[in-house]
Amino acid sequence: MTTWKSRGLRGSTLEDLINRSNEKYDEAGLALVQKIPTPITPINIDKATRHITLAYFDQKSTVDYIGAVQGIPICFDAKECASDTFALSNIHAHQVEFMRKFEKQGGIAFFLIYFTGREELYYLPLQMLEFFWERAEKGGRKSFRHDELNPDYIIKENPGIPVPYLDKVNLDLADRPDEK
Repeated sequence: MTTWKSRGLRGSTLEDLINRSNEKYDEAGLALVQKIPTPITPINIDKATRHITLAYFDQKSTVDYIGAVQGIPICFDAKECASDTFALSNIHAHQVEFMRKFEKQGGIAFFLIYFTGREELYYLPLQMLEFFWERAEKGGRKSFRHDELNPDYIIKENPGIPVPYLDKVNLDLADRPDEK
């Protein structure tokens, strides 16, 4: 079982660890992935500290990260979940639509979900999310349970990479039907 509290996610945010992983992947020449900032318009700025104290979002954000792995475009969003049930309300329709379009262009879209209660990091391919999303749209559950997930996509710890998701990108590619 993965023990993210002993190292890794304890004391750091998931985003910080993903950013460090992306730096490691870049240094090794394996991938170039960047955090996409959410565009904001500042309303109030504290003149003494020069910090923004009030702002609003200019537009809806799409995904947290975008880049390329060995020439394959990827995009993903990172989420945390305190229980074994992940509410689909944590994902927005415009994000799913962006990811669908991204994949139509030949990219790979996915979510990284950290189940904090289990101290487990999970790679959720867009295709797997689509199943849960469509089920909800047809009047079914508006969430999915951890036990509904494919255990092959649990991300195992790697001493050199805080969030080693590239192995799961490879698995995701291998699990896709040939698109000829």
